[in-house]
Amino acid sequence: MNANVETGLPEARYTYGGDEFVFVELAEAMSLKVNFRAMAITNRLREENVEGVMDICPSNASYMVRIDPDVLHPDRLISRLKEIDEEVGDVKGFELRTRVVDVPVMMEDPWTHEALMRFRDRHQDPEATDLEYSARINGYDSKDDFIAALLGSPWLITMIGFVPGLPWCYQLVPPEEQVEVPKYVRPRTFTPERAFGFGGGFAVVYSVQGAGGYQLYGLAPAPVLDVKQRLKDFEDSIVFPKPGDVWKYRGVNQEEFDEIRAGVEDGSFEYKKADFTFHTDRALEDPHAYNKEILGVLYGD
Repeated sequence: MNANVETGLPEARYTYGGDEFVFVELAEAMSLKVNFRAMAITNRLREENVEGVMDICPSNASYMVRIDPDVLHPDRLISRLKEIDEEVGDVKGFELRTRVVDVPVMMEDPWTHEALMRFRDRHQDPEATDLEYSARINGYDSKDDFIAALLGSPWLITMIGFVPGLPWCYQLVPPEEQVEVPKYVRPRTFTPERAFGFGGGFAVVYSVQGAGGYQLYGLAPAPVLDVKQRLKDFEDSIVFPKPGDVWKYRGVNQEEFDEIRAGVEDGSFEYKKADFTFHTDRALEDPHAYNKEILGVLYGD
């Protein structure tokens, strides 16, 4: 993709998806800056409430818009999207009204451990657990140091997808500190619901039980998808995570895990969260300092 001489970012590529969809690729590779650009453009389009726009779906380095072609011609939409893209520019000064969320996770839980051990023949290193393998290839001295890195800094939800409600989480740390791990050589045919996994540069919480190829590290006691909308956090949507959310994964022991599960079962559980204005410039310029501020908003430290 060619680069824009003014912003230094790639030129967007606009394509049609049948009669009802316009797909826009902002870059061939994911980065925080490109993802901020996708959020800025789609947020602006959503605010404009354009007649004929039926759905807007931001992604890691792209976005898609569904339209009613009888109301809005795709070429007219593309023309406006190009204008918005130019107005957004390099996303300098972009602010995102969002929320920061505490997400409990039990690392090395017995359920995901049982699942991953069933499929060692599909793994790069059948003699190691997923955590041990991931720690080693990322240069950590121990799996405990690796876990500390995963739980130490917050994560940005860059998109929702693959299966309904699954959040893609990208850690807000400098590029040289980003964790990267490959997916399994061959995918598993079973992954527990709420499993905490990692693949490429993204952490996820599996919203439903099913197949999967991400490395498995733990299990979240609380759901990210609630089709019956029993819990307060799901009153407005069956999906809890939203693009732009900032999540802090927090390790819990068996006792707290069980307490949270009991709250989920009786309908009383609610995620700890706080409203927050995310300043993208500060996140890019000094992520460590900004992360301390983010965690202070959530935990009051």
